[in-house]
Amino acid sequence: MSRRRRRRNGSYAVYLIPGVLLCVPVILVPVVANIGISFTRWQGIGRPHWAGFANYTRLFQDSNFWASFRHIGAMVIAMAVVPTLLGLFLAAVLFDYVAKKYGDRAASLFRSGLYLPQVLPAAVTGIVWGWLLAPSGAINSVLKDVGLSGQTDWLGNPSWALISVMLVLVWVQLGYPVVMFMAGLQRIDPQLYEAADLDGASWWQRFRHITVHLIRPEFYVVLVTTTIAALKVFAQVFVLTSGGPGNATLVPSYFAYKNFFDILNVGYGSAISSVMTVIIVVVGFVFLRAQTRATESGLS
Repeated sequence: MSRRRRRRNGSYAVYLIPGVLLCVPVILVPVVANIGISFTRWQGIGRPHWAGFANYTRLFQDSNFWASFRHIGAMVIAMAVVPTLLGLFLAAVLFDYVAKKYGDRAASLFRSGLYLPQVLPAAVTGIVWGWLLAPSGAINSVLKDVGLSGQTDWLGNPSWALISVMLVLVWVQLGYPVVMFMAGLQRIDPQLYEAADLDGASWWQRFRHITVHLIRPEFYVVLVTTTIAALKVFAQVFVLTSGGPGNATLVPSYFAYKNFFDILNVGYGSAISSVMTVIIVVVGFVFLRAQTRATESGLS
C-alpha cells in the first residue's frame, strides 16, 4: 500500500473516533456487563452469586425459550421477507407508473403514507390495532356486515394471535423498504430503461433484469436491518399480546423482559439476551459478507 493511500485511510479513520467513543459506554459496556451477569444468580438487588453455566444449561432445556425462538422465524417473515419483497414491488410501481402518470408529488404522497407507521410510537400503533382486532372491534364489525363470521378474538385466540401480530408488523415495516428502494431507483440511469423499451422489453422484464439487479446494495441494507429488527422485536408484542395467549406470541426479547422485571431472575434474563446478541452479530456478519461478495462480483 502506498504512503499516500495509508495517509488517506488514516485521515478517514479520524471521523470514526466520535462513533467509537460513543459505542464504548452505550453499547460495549452494557453488553459486557450483561454477559457477566448471565453467569450469576441475581434478583436485581443485593449481591450476585456466581452460577457458572447454569443459566445457559437451563436455557437450552427450557421449552418456553424454544417456543419463543421458533416464533422468531415468523417475525423474520413479517418484518423482513414480506416487507422487502412487497416494498420492492411497490417502490417500482410508484417510481415507474405513479410518478410518470400522476407526478412526483403523488408518488411522494403515497410513499409518505406508507412510511407513516414507522414514525408513530409503537405504543400508539399497538393500542390502535388492539382496538381494531378486539372481539367487538372494527374488523369484526366489518366482517359481520359483509356476512362473514365477526366473532373472532384475533389476539386472544392462540390460532390467530401470531398471524394477527405478523400482519400488524408487515403494516408497520412496509414503508421503510419502499423509501429505501425508491431512493435506489433514482440513481439508476434512465437510458437503461429507454434502451430496454426500444428492445421491446415489458415492465416485468425491465423490473427483473434492470431494477432488481442494480439496487442490490439497497436490497442488502434493507434485508439486514429488517432481519435484525425482527430478531429483537419487542414493543408490538408487548402492547398487543404480552406474549400470549399462553406462549402463542412469545419472542426472546419479551421472554428476557419477563425474567428481568416480572420474575426478577436477572441472571437468566441476561443469558437469554446474551444468546440473542450472539445470534444478531452472526446474522449481521453473514449479511455483510454476502453484500461485500455481491458488490465485488458486480464490479469485476
